[in-house]
Formats: sequence, C-alpha cells, structure tokens
Amino acid sequence: MTVPVIAIDGPSASGKGAVAHQVAEALGFHCLESGALYRLVALAGPEHPEQTARAMQVTFQGGRIFLSGQDVTDKLREEAVGARASDVAQCPEVRRALLERQRAFRRPPGLVAEGRDMGTVVFPDAALKVFLTATPAVRAQRRHKQLIDKGIDANLAALSRDLAQRDERDAARAVAPLAPAPDALQLDSSERPLAQVVGLILGWCRERNLGGRA
Repeated sequence: MTVPVIAIDGPSASGKGAVAHQVAEALGFHCLESGALYRLVALAGPEHPEQTARAMQVTFQGGRIFLSGQDVTDKLREEAVGARASDVAQCPEVRRALLERQRAFRRPPGLVAEGRDMGTVVFPDAALKVFLTATPAVRAQRRHKQLIDKGIDANLAALSRDLAQRDERDAARAVAPLAPAPDALQLDSSERPLAQVVGLILGWCRERNLGGRA
C-alpha cells in the first residue's frame, strides 16, 4: 500500500509550518519541514553546500531539530540563516542531494510535507496538495511578530523587503521554482485564523479518506 502524503507548499511566512504540524498531529502522521533541511545546509556548510547536504547528520525529535547531536532549532529561525538558505536552495546539486532525504520521511501511517516544491517535485503523487499563501503585508506582520515574541529585534519594512526578494528568487530559480501544482487546492490564510486553516485542510482530508483521526 502506498503511504499517503499531504503536500503543503507556499511562500515564506504563509503559515505552512504551523499548519503542517497541526494537521499531522490531528491525523497521526509524520511531519516534514523541508525548509529546515535547506536552513541546516546554510548553517552547517554554506561554503560547500552539496557536500554538506549529503553528509550532515540530522535528527528531528519532539519538535526540535538536531545537527550532529546539537539542538539548532532556534538558530535555524534566524533571518540571516533563512536568507542564506534561500540562496542555497537555488543550487541544483543541493536540491538533488536533499531529494532522497526528503522522500525518506514517507513512512506509515502517512506524511504531511511542507515546503515550496513538495507537491510539484518531491511528492508529485501526493494524495492531497495544498498551496497556502497570504498577502505580503500579512506575511511580513506574522514574521515580525514571531521575531519580536522571541526577543529578536526586527524592522517591519526591512522584513517586507526581504520577503519580496525571497519570493522573487524562489519563483525565478531554474530548478523547482515556487508555484502551485496544477492539481493543488489554493488557500489564502490572510483573513483566517490558524485553527480555521487547519480545519479546512482536515476537511479535504476527510473527503479523501486520509488519516484515521481526521
């Protein structure tokens, strides 16, 4: 039997990480935060990203991310690491090196995979594909709040510029550009609270008989 995958793609700060974790928990599925892998490459070996992508030792446990046994979860959320990760993600060799790592997360009873090319490249046979987005202004405000809540100084205008530049890079890259899969259901989260977004996706899961807890 094919292990079902729910692919949730979308731009930075669209809320897909929080949504994916809650959907996975509700369904009893595993969860893949694919962007963390690129951030790990950017953090661990930006000078030799392809070698780092193949060799780094990564563990996901209890919502935390460990690199060679060290908890780097909070470090990965820093804006500077995210900016470097966007650059690293444009490297075809890195994307190829990480492809099998991402696909290895597909284990019973199922997987919720979030990123930018989950439904188009990594899991094109996903049972449900969602493209989650929000307006640029809302996304910048969300990222600003995340950083302020963590005690990190942040400038809203600068964040807006960074997100716009990241969107342009992600959409323009030659390999796996950011775009909804032709069969993806598009969902704008701008005016919807997290619980409502999760509820809508779980409803789509029920329609497809995905997950025993849905």
